[in-house]
Amino acid sequence: MTLKEVMSRKRFAIVGDTLNPEKYACRIKNAMLAAGYTVHAVGKELASLNDIPGDVDIIDLCIHPAKGLKLMRECEKSFECIVIQPGAGSDELKAYLDEKNMPYIENCLLIGLKEYPGAARG
Repeated sequence: MTLKEVMSRKRFAIVGDTLNPEKYACRIKNAMLAAGYTVHAVGKELASLNDIPGDVDIIDLCIHPAKGLKLMRECEKSFECIVIQPGAGSDELKAYLDEKNMPYIENCLLIGLKEYPGAARG
């Protein structure tokens, strides 16, 4: 999946410290909400991806790789793709995702918002 395809989806899970305005997860959450996306915050607001009500299209990992790996191992939600933000990836995480055939890209949703403005509106 490309970043453009990711940005055309509607329902996102942002994983990380979404309450601290100095953290990228919080910046991403707020920017995605302002752009019209449906956003569920996991890490500080919801404890697990499984706690998200309803469907999720994209999981955005903006968290330490070991914590992201733990959450993905526990994840029972179906989704289309995972976005691994800069600094959130590790060889172990990517090996697990590959082993489980979980599609992912390494990119940044803030870049996606700049490159594909209005994508949330279809």
